[in-house]
Amino acid sequence: MHGSDALFDILFLLLAAVVLVPLFQRFGIPSVLAYLAAGIMLGPHTPGPVIELEVARPLAEFGVVFLLFAIGMELPLSRLRTMRRYILGLGLAQVVVTALLIGGIGHAFGLSGALSLVVGLTLAFSSTATVLAILVERGEAVDHHGRIAVAVLIFQDLAVVPVLVLLPLLAGQERHVAEALALAGGKVVLVMAAIFLVGRFLLRPAYRFIAVGRNPEVFTAANLLLVLTVAWVTGEAGMSMALGAFLAGLLLADSRYRHQVEADIEPFRGLLLGLFFMTVGMSVDLPFVAERLGLVLGLAVGTVAVKAAVLIVLCRLMKVGMGDGLRVGFLLAQGGEFAFVVFGRALELKLLDGGLGQALVASVALSMVLTPALAALGRRLSAGMTPERGGEPIPETVRHLAGHVIIAGYGRVGRAIARLLAEHEIPYIALDMDVDRVAAAREAGLPVYYGDAGRTGILRSVGIGQARAAVITVNEARQAERTISCIRQAAPHLPIVARARDRAQEQVLGDIGATAVIPETVEASLQMAGSVLRQAGIGEEAVERSLKGYRNRRYGRPTE
Repeated sequence: MHGSDALFDILFLLLAAVVLVPLFQRFGIPSVLAYLAAGIMLGPHTPGPVIELEVARPLAEFGVVFLLFAIGMELPLSRLRTMRRYILGLGLAQVVVTALLIGGIGHAFGLSGALSLVVGLTLAFSSTATVLAILVERGEAVDHHGRIAVAVLIFQDLAVVPVLVLLPLLAGQERHVAEALALAGGKVVLVMAAIFLVGRFLLRPAYRFIAVGRNPEVFTAANLLLVLTVAWVTGEAGMSMALGAFLAGLLLADSRYRHQVEADIEPFRGLLLGLFFMTVGMSVDLPFVAERLGLVLGLAVGTVAVKAAVLIVLCRLMKVGMGDGLRVGFLLAQGGEFAFVVFGRALELKLLDGGLGQALVASVALSMVLTPALAALGRRLSAGMTPERGGEPIPETVRHLAGHVIIAGYGRVGRAIARLLAEHEIPYIALDMDVDRVAAAREAGLPVYYGDAGRTGILRSVGIGQARAAVITVNEARQAERTISCIRQAAPHLPIVARARDRAQEQVLGDIGATAVIPETVEASLQMAGSVLRQAGIGEEAVERSLKGYRNRRYGRPTE
C-alpha cells in the first residue's frame, strides 16, 4: 500500500471517531459502541469507503497495551497479593469449567475431541480491552467487582501461552506434549522473573535520573520505551503483549512517578484503544452474519449464557456477594480478541473448516459488540440487591447511636475528618466500598464498615435518623450525587457537608441537597495563597484574617 493510501485510511478513521463518538455520547451511548459502529461502516463488508484492516491493526494492538499498562499502575503489588485467590482460584476455575462445558456442548454437536477443546478454551476467554474500557470509563476498575473482573482477566492472559502451544500439538505437528508445555511454562517464569528483577533494581533509579533533568519530552519517551519494550519482550516469549504492559504498570504502581506517567500515557491509550474497537467492527462480516444468522446468534447467545452462568455460580462459591457476582458474570460473558488469533491459527493448521471458523469469529465479534448492554444489564439486576459486606457486618448496636457523624468514603479525606472528630470526642461511623481499606481500619479498631452510603438500608443500619451530620468524601461524581440524594430522602433536615472537585460539581451537589460543598480547588488555592503571603513577610494574624474573609465571602457567611 502506498503511503498516501495509508494516510487516507488513517484520516477516515480519525474523522469517523471525531464525528461518531460525540454523537453517541450526546445520547448517553458508550463510546465503545461508537468506535464499533465506525469500524462496521468503514469495514470491507459494507458499502462506502473501505479501510484496509492491516493499516489499523498494528496501531490498534498498542491501544490494548497502553490500557493494560494503566490498569497495572492502579494495582500495586500489595493489592495484587490480596487478589491472588481470585486470580489463581476464580480465574483458573472459570477457564477450566467454561472450556469443559462449551467443549462438551461442541462435542455433542459433532465436533472432534481436539476441535472441541480448542473451541472451549478459546471461548472461555473474555475481551480484556472491552471490559477494561467499560470499567475505566465508569470509574469502576478498582471497585470490588472491577478488581474481581481484572483478576480473572489476568489469569486469562497468563493462560494464552499453553493454548498457543496446544494448537500444533492437537494438529499432530508435535508429539511431545508434556515437554512442549514444560518449556513454555519455564519460559514464562523466566521472563516474568527477569522483568521484576530489572524493574526492582534498574527502573526506579533510571526514572529518578530522568526526572532530575526536568525534560518532559524525555520523560514521555521513557514511558513509551518502557511500555513497548516490556510488551515486545513478553510477545517474543510467546505471551501476550498486553500482559507485558500490565507487568510494566505494576512496576510503577507504588512509585512517586505514577501520576505523571498516567498523564503522559492517557492520550495514546484513548486514541489507540478506539482504533482497536474499530478493527473489531471491521471484522464483522454483515453479509455472512445475515446469511447464517441463526448459527451466529446461537453461538453468541450460547457463549454469553454459559459464561455468565459459570461466573455467577463460581463467584457465589467463593463467597462473593450476589450483586458483585452478577456484575462480574455479565461483564465477562463475551468472547475475547484472543479468539481472532486462535481461530485464525486453527484454520491454518486445518483444525477448523472455513465456514465454522467464520461463524465463530462473527459470534465473538457480535458478543463483544453486546458487552456494553450486558454490563448495563448486570448493573440493573444487581441494583436492587443489598451488597454483601466484606469483613464483619455492621453491629445492631450501631443502629441505635445518636449524635454521631456519618462519613461516606474512608479514603484520604475521610480519614483526616475521622481523626479530627476523634480528637474532639465526636463519635462517627464511616462507610466505604473498598474491602482492603475497611479490613485495615477494622484491624485498627476503628468504626469503619463496608457499605454503600447511597442505599437506604445501609443508612438505616448506621442510625441515619439520629445522626448529627453526614460528610460525603467519595471521589466519584455519580456516587456522590446518589449518596446525597439518598441521605436527603432518609433524613430531610440532616446537615450534609460534601467534597467537590471543582465549581461545576459544587453547583450540582448543592442543587441536589448538600448543605455545604467544599471545592478542593478553592481550598488548595487558599492554602497556597497563605503560604505565599507568609513567605512575602505578611504576619500570621493578617494572613488568617485574609483567608477567613475570603472564605466568608466565598461561602456566603457574615463577615465580622
